[in-house]
Amino acid sequence: MPRLFGYDIREPSKDELGWFSKNPKVSGRAVFEDNTIVLNPYSGLTPEQYQAVAVNEAARLYMRNNNIVPEFDVTDEQVGLFKGTAYEKDPLAMRETILGRGLSSDPSSGKLTPQQKALVEILRKAMMGGTQ
Repeated sequence: MPRLFGYDIREPSKDELGWFSKNPKVSGRAVFEDNTIVLNPYSGLTPEQYQAVAVNEAARLYMRNNNIVPEFDVTDEQVGLFKGTAYEKDPLAMRETILGRGLSSDPSSGKLTPQQKALVEILRKAMMGGTQ
């Protein structure tokens, strides 16, 4: 099983496959119950894009496992980009994802503010101290 920053990237369970098949826009998830990363085989991403998703999910696991609660202002652009998603109703998950996507250089959470960029660098340094 491949690992990233100390977290296993595992195959989706039968139930997860069913859910992913109905939600191809969700490219992966951090599974907090078993501290693993699961990628959606139905999302049609390139290997590079899957790698970016895995980094994002590893960052979310790292923050949760290390009691890091990101607190920063979310821009209007970012709020708009997450409108209609589960993140719209979960501000903590939105902030974790913004930092995770910043870490993986995924532009889909909008332009990062200077504060967000600084937090991404702090997170990067903390995670690089772990196993890759």
